[in-house]
Amino acid sequence: MAFMRLGSKSEAFHREGQTWLCTTGLVSDVTIEVGDMKFHLHKFPLLSRSGLLERLIEESSNDDGSACVLTLDEIPGGGKTFELITKFCYGVKIELTALNVVALRCAADYLEMTDSYGEGNLVGTTETFLNEVFGNWTDSIKALQTCEEVTDQAEDLNIISRCIDSLASKACADPSLLGKKKNEDETHLWNGISMLQPNGEDWWFDDASLLILPLFKRLITAIKSRGMKHECIAMAVMYYTRKHIPLMNREAIETTTSPSEAEQKTTLEEIVELLPTKKGVNPTKFLLRLLQTAMVLHASQSSKEDLETRIGNQLDQAALVDLLIPNVGYSETLYDVECVLRMIEQYVSSTEQAGVVPSPSITEGDLVKDGDDLLTPTTLVATLVDGYLAEVAPDVNLKLTKFEAIAAAIPDYARPLDDGVYHAIDVYLKAHSWITDSEREQICRLMNCQKLSLEASTHAAQNERLPLRVIVQVLFFEQLRLRTSISGWFFVSENLDNPELLHQSGGNGGGNGVLLKPRGENVREKVCELEKECMNMKEELQKLVRSKRSWKNFTRKLNFKNKSECCNPKDQAKPAI
Repeated sequence: MAFMRLGSKSEAFHREGQTWLCTTGLVSDVTIEVGDMKFHLHKFPLLSRSGLLERLIEESSNDDGSACVLTLDEIPGGGKTFELITKFCYGVKIELTALNVVALRCAADYLEMTDSYGEGNLVGTTETFLNEVFGNWTDSIKALQTCEEVTDQAEDLNIISRCIDSLASKACADPSLLGKKKNEDETHLWNGISMLQPNGEDWWFDDASLLILPLFKRLITAIKSRGMKHECIAMAVMYYTRKHIPLMNREAIETTTSPSEAEQKTTLEEIVELLPTKKGVNPTKFLLRLLQTAMVLHASQSSKEDLETRIGNQLDQAALVDLLIPNVGYSETLYDVECVLRMIEQYVSSTEQAGVVPSPSITEGDLVKDGDDLLTPTTLVATLVDGYLAEVAPDVNLKLTKFEAIAAAIPDYARPLDDGVYHAIDVYLKAHSWITDSEREQICRLMNCQKLSLEASTHAAQNERLPLRVIVQVLFFEQLRLRTSISGWFFVSENLDNPELLHQSGGNGGGNGVLLKPRGENVREKVCELEKECMNMKEELQKLVRSKRSWKNFTRKLNFKNKSECCNPKDQAKPAI
């Protein structure tokens, strides 16, 4: 830590309550009032060092020689700083530190304590010491913190800007060159988000989080301009959020020093503007948590819309549990489905604008073979949305139109299989048993029976909650799938019976031929089994058409387990934010 001692005399003052008296033995001829403190001093030591005091004393002097009284309520730093200045004028030892030099520099400028009023005066001395402070990270942080008390004067003297430039250059430097180690915070996870940065790049986060928001914003802006990685900037902002918005913490501990909700709201709105705009840099979990907190604090609409847009653009990185955003205040539904719908629409819009849309001529096989990498994020979002629908479907107050809007927001090409949306529909029908037959037909149009897996088809075929038309459709496509399989096996069987065709098709699997290892007998047995299964399905279909009874005769090959049970928002407590 940098420090400097000025003066040579021992202590020459003593304090009586709020009054400071000089112990030189001479009668005081000037009284200076600073706030509620009074200093009984002598004119000569003061006017020989300060241009302002020289003028004020001259203007206030009385012809009868009585002591004059001056008021300096506007002096930067107040009575505590003026006490040090008084000692300096009397040649008493004072110690300059990173914690008092800014106020002394501002007060010296206010009092016009330049070298014109004595060599080695306070302006030049404090300026020299400030330059030493700027060379040290810890001292620079301390000095910048003290600027909060004398913001206007420190701004005029460029102390704040010089201090921030010094800190920004050090934050962007190699930590090893500064002898800094990585942040030794005892908690590396916050709300499930890792706060660690590689190569010790997070060493400055904790010190920066001590600054008030306006100074922190200026520091981050300066660091950005010097080219620091967006990921590091995002983590620094997260670290600051962690300390200054306790409502964000899942295990927040209320203390007497906790900021008010109004202060947290202001901080949150500023934090949103400070976050890097690059897609994927800010963790989606953090953005969703920030959005939930913004709703609780009733932050500005622009802040919430900004967060929704950011989240929507990287929705493929979200987790289902984080999308379950409770409704704030009075609302019919337990979760904020409107907000999630807007984020889904934002994601679909952004992917379409980026050209991540398959050609209509691409077949299902081509999607799996060539377009897998291209469609993976969109498929992830489709799976996420289907899971979300299954979680919110038990809410008895969830309108059918909202359910349909969320399900339909995902384009058809994003779902290789419709098992997820079928499961969500089943959960909704179970929780909303009173909806009409036409509404059941309507909600079932959200799924494509041709895109159900064998397990989902088996479950759907025996699902009493589905309309009869849908069950017949499921059985029809299942029969069609079996016929296709049988045709394929017949093709294999014919090749086995005709060696010439086998040779033309590529022998043992060469060229475009099919690798044919089973013996002819095994193939025929398999065909017979498929034919038998097909006949059984035909019989079941005929029974179903004649009468919608005897559901127990269907063999259950898969039993879908509901993730959520039917819930009523009036009977359930909303999750804590």
